[in-house]
Amino acid sequence: MLLDVLHETVIDSLKLLPFLFAAYLAIEFIEDRAEEKTVALVHRAGRWGPVLGAALGVIPQCGFSAATANLYAGGIITRGTLLAVFLSTSDEMLPILLSSSAPAPLILKLLGYKALAGIVLGIAVDTAAAKLGCERKKNIHEMCEQEHCRCEDGIFKSALRHTIKIFAFLFAVTFVLNLLVEAVGPETLGAFVLNRPVIGELLGGVIGLIPNCAASVVLTTLYLEGVMSGGAMLSGLLVGSGVGLLVLLRMNRDWRDNLVTAGLLYAGGVVFGLLADVLHIV
Repeated sequence: MLLDVLHETVIDSLKLLPFLFAAYLAIEFIEDRAEEKTVALVHRAGRWGPVLGAALGVIPQCGFSAATANLYAGGIITRGTLLAVFLSTSDEMLPILLSSSAPAPLILKLLGYKALAGIVLGIAVDTAAAKLGCERKKNIHEMCEQEHCRCEDGIFKSALRHTIKIFAFLFAVTFVLNLLVEAVGPETLGAFVLNRPVIGELLGGVIGLIPNCAASVVLTTLYLEGVMSGGAMLSGLLVGSGVGLLVLLRMNRDWRDNLVTAGLLYAGGVVFGLLADVLHIV
């Protein structure tokens, strides 16, 4: 079992490398050459930031949520855009549905609903923050300084150094989580949300908070087997963001800010999961 878990962890972690390096390279470039222009561009995007984030989040890769968590920690994107990505990201859901020959209308409905949920929550959060005057203020230099990146070595070396550090952190945590999931068993995790209206959505969201791709595998598989409601599955899949939350906790040192983000993510996922059951979305 140990070797199997180790092999799975290596594969999952290696998949993240291109996304992590690309994110850090972009951050280093912005910090070094184009910070003012990029921040101005994102600011001008305004309410459309969550729309773009939700559209890109549909791409079935854990790495994109990790990349946007880095961008948020650096103050480049808003909380609404980050939440839009987290809610819409399909993680392992899409590959499992395709491999199980799920009907195309079901797949499109799930992807569309997740993207819509991300857009609605993202715009609502950014709008509320703007009206209440509590928009997050953070300069990208702060993250660079806290990570001791030695930018004078050049953006490539600095980005590579960042990538190696966060990769080692993610590998260690993912390995422990995979061991726990293997020890507890996917069936045991799924049993928590079986045949429990409302409570099913609440517990599904809790499973979604597990910063690991295994959560989406469990939720999607149990739904396809007919032992979990669509709302409970969607609650977990909406909350689930692969290792995005893990990266956010590692890179953003403001734990209050992280709690707010995680709380909004969980609440949004559960509410849209319950709404999916009421509206018979799936």
